[in-house]
Formats: sequence, C-alpha cells, structure tokens
Amino acid sequence: MSSSLAALAVDASDPPALARFWSGLLGWADLGESGDGVVLRAEDDTGFDLRFVRSDARKTVKNWTHLDLTSASEDEQRRTVERALELGGRHIDIGQLPEEGHVVLADPEGNEFCVIAPGNDFLADCGFVGALAGDGSQAVGYFWRDALGWPLVWDQDLETAIRSPRGGPKITWDGVPRPSDAPRNRLRFDLVAEGDPAAEVGRLLSLGATRVGQHGVGQHGVGQVVLADPDGYEFRVLTAS
Repeated sequence: MSSSLAALAVDASDPPALARFWSGLLGWADLGESGDGVVLRAEDDTGFDLRFVRSDARKTVKNWTHLDLTSASEDEQRRTVERALELGGRHIDIGQLPEEGHVVLADPEGNEFCVIAPGNDFLADCGFVGALAGDGSQAVGYFWRDALGWPLVWDQDLETAIRSPRGGPKITWDGVPRPSDAPRNRLRFDLVAEGDPAAEVGRLLSLGATRVGQHGVGQHGVGQVVLADPDGYEFRVLTAS
C-alpha cells in the first residue's frame, strides 16, 4: 500500500483569483472548479497540482512551507520577480539577509515564496519549481519518506529532504518542530490512496500520523480523511466513493 502526492492544497479567500496569479506565474493550466477548490494542473515535472480551497480564516503567521522557484541566470530571476509583481505579488521581509541572494515575495493573499538566485547547488537539477521548503522536525522528514515512498536526498544536522524517484521538486524540512500553539496550516498535502483507502489510512497511522477528522463524500464523489503528521501538520487522504 502507498499514497501518491496529488496536490498541494492552499487555503484562499478568493480561490479563482489566487489560481490566476499562480497560473500566470508558473504557466500552468487553470482547470476551474474541481471538488472543493480551483485546481492548477502541473504542466512541467513538478508531479503534483495546486488546489486552492475556499477558506474564511485569515492568514496571521508565516506559512509552514513555501515554494522555491529556481533561476538559470540573474536575468531570469529578475524576470520572474517582475512577472510576480505585475500579477499582484509583493516584496516582503521575513528577516532575509542581502547576501542570501534569493528574493522573498508574497502572492496576493500573503503566501510567501522565494525566487532563488542562479548557481544554487542544492536545486541545480530541479525544474522551475525547485522545492517545497518548510519547517519540520527530522521525524517528519522520515515520516514523509515512508508515507510517500520517496528516498531521502538530504539528512544532516536534523535537516531532511525527500524527492520523488521521478524527479521534480525537493520537499525539505529545516529540523525545527512545529510549535504546539501553531495555528492550522494553510498549505496542506492532498494524498490519493493507491489501493484500499482504509488500509492506507491504517498504514499512515502506524507510521506516526494521527486522525483529525473524517468527512463525507463531497462533489465529484470525492471523500476525505484528515490526518496530521508527527509534528501536527494536517494533510488529507482523498478517496473516491
């Protein structure tokens, strides 16, 4: 039994508008309303979609994870930043240092992302979406390694990273566990169970996940089981009825 990473779900007050921003920035197709959100289908080697889910909850803290976009040259980095600003993004300060080289931006709803400078060795063989970089303990890195069946590509000083055997972006954790009082994360993994969904949920629980909730079947015959990883970050296992 295993799960595949189907999408990164993002809470949004205006899913269509946020989808238009990311469609313009990434060059991905907008599939329109699908299930409980607006879906952008990955048109490169990313391997998972973006799903923007309507939410009335306000963003109050920095997100637990963010996208790192790569650059082949300084001109390409500049063009990516300019395109993001034209689409409605903005510069933000999260304490980054000038010598770090990356540009930190936020999308129209405040979700952070970085445009990485050229010459980054860690992301050298990745595509435009180079990484999902986030907070999380070493145990969480090990959990997702086993949950998705992706090998570790980094495991040093409590920092971990995994990557699909098919390539695509790396998913990284900085070794810092989630604070116990952290709010619900606005970015979440949506998994699809391959095989018996109940057995797959049981496997994930045996790896260290905890059950948060279960919801009935919604639009398009899709149900969901909500779990949390060992750090308490929620994710969903989507099932077809």
